[in-house]
Amino acid sequence: MVKTIVGSFDSYRTARRVVRDLTDDGYMSRDIGIIASNVAGDYRAVDAAGEAKEDAHTANCALTGGVVGGAAGLAASLMALSIPGIGPIVAAGPLVAMLSGAGAGAMAGGLIGALTDAGVPEENANYYAETVRRGGALVTVKVDESRADRAAEIMRVNGAIDLDERVSRWREAGWEGWNPSAPPYTADEAERERRLYGTHSDPLSGLPLTSEPERDNRRSSTIRR
Repeated sequence: MVKTIVGSFDSYRTARRVVRDLTDDGYMSRDIGIIASNVAGDYRAVDAAGEAKEDAHTANCALTGGVVGGAAGLAASLMALSIPGIGPIVAAGPLVAMLSGAGAGAMAGGLIGALTDAGVPEENANYYAETVRRGGALVTVKVDESRADRAAEIMRVNGAIDLDERVSRWREAGWEGWNPSAPPYTADEAERERRLYGTHSDPLSGLPLTSEPERDNRRSSTIRR
């Protein structure tokens, strides 16, 4: 059975490291996806000659500011997009076709729809979209069930967000749930968010990651160390 493992991270830098470690461990780059906020504008689409592209929706581009190390195939398909309600992002992998297909008019729900189509329950997809809106990043990987625990462990080691704990803290601060009309975080707000939560001091302490069977069986399950 094929599952989609999803990990949420506080920065593109961390997510990039996760992609590298997954590919180094034998996971195929074609099965790995990355979606990260680019609200600070650190990553710009460039063409093969190294010239910056004016069109943020250009496919098959590299990104200035560093591409995904150890995953040349994935790096070759990185795109820069802008999604209303979520803001500018960089993305690559299986979910990109769903996101880029809507073009410049993509709805904020496009990310949620892409995640639910990959087998993630809508409630969790809303939470994942919120992490990106706040400046974070997602890594997804399609795996055979026998390799699911190892993929989740790689994400945990690299500091995957404890989504239940993070959502609880958002609610304590007044967050009432996913709101497609809410504006994306600014670069300053995203930086304050990262400073508020920081990095996990013990990334091996049992962080939950959603792992859903793809399409045919979407019953929620949680992988814990």
